Amino acid sequence: MGLGGINTESIYADIPFEELSSKLNILKQRYIDGNIPGLAERKERLKKLIDIVEDNSDAFGEAIQSDFGTRHQQISLLADVRSTLSFANYSYKNVSSWMQPEKRSPNFPLNLLGAKARVHYQPYGVVGIISPWNFPVNLSIGPLVDAFAAGNAAMIKLSEFVPRTSQLVENLIKENFSESEVVVINGAMQTSIDFTKLPFDHLIYTGSTDIAKKVSSEAAKNLVPLTLELGGKSPTIVSKNADLQKSINKIMFGKLFNGGQICVSPDYGFIPENKINDFISASKEFVGEKFPTIKNNPDYTSLVHQSHYERVRGYIDDARAKGAEIIEINPANEDFSQQEHHKIPPTFVLNVNDDMEIMKNEIFGPVMPLMTYKDFDESIAYINKRPKPLAMYYFGSDDNEINQLQNRTSSGSLVVNETIFQTAQYNLPFGGVGSSGSGSYRGKDGFKNFSHKRSFFKGSSLIDATKLIFAPYDEKTEKNIKRLS
Repeated sequence: MGLGGINTESIYADIPFEELSSKLNILKQRYIDGNIPGLAERKERLKKLIDIVEDNSDAFGEAIQSDFGTRHQQISLLADVRSTLSFANYSYKNVSSWMQPEKRSPNFPLNLLGAKARVHYQPYGVVGIISPWNFPVNLSIGPLVDAFAAGNAAMIKLSEFVPRTSQLVENLIKENFSESEVVVINGAMQTSIDFTKLPFDHLIYTGSTDIAKKVSSEAAKNLVPLTLELGGKSPTIVSKNADLQKSINKIMFGKLFNGGQICVSPDYGFIPENKINDFISASKEFVGEKFPTIKNNPDYTSLVHQSHYERVRGYIDDARAKGAEIIEINPANEDFSQQEHHKIPPTFVLNVNDDMEIMKNEIFGPVMPLMTYKDFDESIAYINKRPKPLAMYYFGSDDNEINQLQNRTSSGSLVVNETIFQTAQYNLPFGGVGSSGSGSYRGKDGFKNFSHKRSFFKGSSLIDATKLIFAPYDEKTEKNIKRLS
């Protein structure tokens, strides 16, 4: 499907709350009727998603590029389209094994008497999905893959900041699924607020920590269980023994890919005191090689809209006013004061302190504060005083330092000598901890996250176990009580 005929204006019209409730009731009805999707139906749904993504990859790339202003279609194919397709195929191949009940051992004395215990994975019912704008295909259809694999229906609220992509997703879902399977909602701010007030059986929100607090507050009124995929300030620690050039290549990739608009993008760095100048010099060489020009370079992603651009620029201006040193990497010395798109060159911020806005907030752009350290413990002490991040990156080969980070700090993931690619590991759960999120999804962990773990217990037919522990209480019951421990 191409982009012709997409009405990008319709996304900004709010949908009445009563209409949202009606759509949710339609989705819930089959679960009220006890009509739970089996393996065949789940695989059919997943196959439809696979076909949608595969058959419309070019259309998705065009839509995303249009929404961003400048985002190379290969970025969209890699991080939005093909990654979603790979994940959906993985789930399609494995969902039958995930659905199998797990046997558990009954406790004494029932384990000796033929009792049985199992865990069955059942769908919650209807999962609400609130997706962000930075990867609008991956972060809408990706959670839908997990929800479908677990046997749920879904209702998706897409981002109004990427209207052409959101409208395309809505059109494709409508063409391929019924309103009793999945419904896509496009609307303005009030629609987003009303969406969080709906009594879903589970709700996943991907976005900022501040908005997550509001989502959580509304969801709590209906006791809706939440999965929160947030972000925060993900630190990067460069060891004294790190290969500096290899480290810089991967750090700058993580910082500049998609313009730094990634929830797991390296946010700030700890660099050995005696290597900071080398780090900056090598980073300039890296940027000069990859982006000899930036302003009109289609390889360099712009920030998604004006308000986001102004927010990131505001962090830089605030830091400068409070004494920070700003190092802008601009290989061609281009003038960014007037430009068609919202681009900010790669920027380092030195001599930062906690009073600066850039150290209080997730940056979500191609700007990176750098701090120096003499002793490795300084970085651990700093990280542990702050909210737990979604990702933590370490570059080096010191096993003691790696073990310290593993055992003395907390984050959604710990990544050694790499950035970003942990999100493509479908055998690992993706999620945060504390203010960077709760719950996790992707692969088998996603299937479990969107499933109710229902206990099944069948008593023994060989003997009435209550006779072993119930009145009259005597020496025999005393012996059995002791055996229970």
